[in-house]
Amino acid sequence: MKNIENGQLGQEVFDLFDRYVHGKIDRREFMERVSRYAVGGLTVTAIIDYLSPNYAAAQQVRSGDPRLDEEYVEYDSPKGGGRMRGLLSMPVGNESRLPGVVVVHENRGLNPHIEDVCRRAGLADFIALAPDALTPLGGYPGNDDDGRALQRQRNREEMLEDFIAAYEYLKAHPACSGDVGVVGFCFGGWISNMMAVQVPGLLAAAPFYGGQPAAEEVSSIQAPLVLHFAGLDARVNAGWPAYEAALMEHQKEYTAHFYPNVNHGFHNDTTPRYDEKAARLAWKRTIDFFNERLRG
Repeated sequence: MKNIENGQLGQEVFDLFDRYVHGKIDRREFMERVSRYAVGGLTVTAIIDYLSPNYAAAQQVRSGDPRLDEEYVEYDSPKGGGRMRGLLSMPVGNESRLPGVVVVHENRGLNPHIEDVCRRAGLADFIALAPDALTPLGGYPGNDDDGRALQRQRNREEMLEDFIAAYEYLKAHPACSGDVGVVGFCFGGWISNMMAVQVPGLLAAAPFYGGQPAAEEVSSIQAPLVLHFAGLDARVNAGWPAYEAALMEHQKEYTAHFYPNVNHGFHNDTTPRYDEKAARLAWKRTIDFFNERLRG
């Protein structure tokens, strides 16, 4: 493991891992192709363990933090999965109505990392809701491999409806001011972009390395965007030129940030793709954006 941490693995391994976790290759092909890097005392198991998330070690804001009120809530999503579940987080003892933030997970359900991000948003003085798109299938199953497999069983458009319903729930919550934005990661970045397309009342969207809407959908966007991209993320970044051209054509308000020499998933501090400098800057920019747009 020491050799891996000292940079023995090249970018090719991270690119393979990205293709695997996004369903471009199956586990067997991933293990076969990564085995060529199992040299010098390394094993395939050690490489996979290194690349996989370590949720217990990396949490920044743990469940039960005395600064927060948090609970799991349920809400209705009639066009999506029906009765949905998510984590709600806000500052403890809050007596004023706060702006809201929907926090959207990656392609594996509401795992501990995204719950942590939801609590971080709560500590930033928002009321934050992180739904679990796997609720109709029993919820996040406790590991990401099974979570990804479950999420592939759901219809993507129906999951989008689940997060739109979460926006409506949060907007109407008695502790919320009614001013609501969204932040999402990977799959959640696509959800954030699509909520900007489909939710006229959305006031801010901050997609992290998310897939883009079709060019013909961009004219419907009303929310300002702050978009975060990883410099090494060729897969997602390939869609940016067309998206930017459509945003410019329709005179939409956006700011795009590219973080050089970091991988897709750089904000996720539970894996070696994490880049602390880029992650902290991107999160600060996101919170500053929400403060500007949601506290008017």
